Amino acid sequence: MLKGKDLLSIHELSVDEVEEILSLAKELKAKQKAGVEHHLLKGKTLGMIFEKSSTRTRVSFETGMYQLGGQALFLSNRDLQLGRGEPIKDTARVLSRYLDGIMIRTFGHDRVEELAKYASIPVINALTDLLHPCQVLTDLLTIQEHKGKNLKGLKMAYVGDGNNMTNSYMYGAAKTGMTFVAATPEDYQPDPVVTKNAIEDAKETGASISLVTDPKEAVKDADIVVTDTWASMGQEAEHEMRKKIFAPYQVNEDLLKGADKRVIVMHCLPAYRGEEITEDVFEHFAPVIFDEAENRLHTQKAIMALLMAD
Repeated sequence: MLKGKDLLSIHELSVDEVEEILSLAKELKAKQKAGVEHHLLKGKTLGMIFEKSSTRTRVSFETGMYQLGGQALFLSNRDLQLGRGEPIKDTARVLSRYLDGIMIRTFGHDRVEELAKYASIPVINALTDLLHPCQVLTDLLTIQEHKGKNLKGLKMAYVGDGNNMTNSYMYGAAKTGMTFVAATPEDYQPDPVVTKNAIEDAKETGASISLVTDPKEAVKDADIVVTDTWASMGQEAEHEMRKKIFAPYQVNEDLLKGADKRVIVMHCLPAYRGEEITEDVFEHFAPVIFDEAENRLHTQKAIMALLMAD
């Protein structure tokens, strides 16, 4: 049971807890589509701390809390004493007296860990520079919708920067039994500690985690191909340099020739067409990509309900 726990990393979830989140997300999505009331968090309040801006994260969490019968409070650095130097541990203890849960989108993963350590209410990691668990749980739901409930044995290829998405994909694949191959430039591989943890997690489900530098090797016979922006938030100054380094890692028609004929392509957005993905590939797989975007709402509702409901 996830009640009262934090969600900081997929690594910290059991295989059964991952399945519990995905099953409830599917159920809540069906109820929302059917107009069936599902006020599992009536009277509950979520504080949403944004030290990094976002379209999908804010709208999906805020709308999700409304649909669950609760309310959400948007809290930027301008709204909190964090912006004036108050220790995060003090903010955690204060907010715990007012709220039923905290969602935070920030830079260093240590900030989320400290917030969770001192908060007495559930804390949800809505993105750090290290991990993006809500997005990858969302992507697992989307893959289930397009490839079937049992993900074991499917091959997912990630092409691009070894960033927080790559790190979280390794954990997600490990927990669901998928074969995961990431193709990144040599100096842009995913976090080595995360890689080691994911390989260890994979032993439980029979998953496979591997890193390569050749995109064509990664994509060969892949059922799912995923990519992400080459320059994450905070790396804007490196954008032009990264465009040159990552040019061979573009997801385009030529690269996809080596994938399974029924391959799906996913992107967590925002997408920079002509860089990590071509316009034609993006538009061809737009129905999948926007299912993925929508599923942030349903997956995060499941997470909030499981952590915060009475």
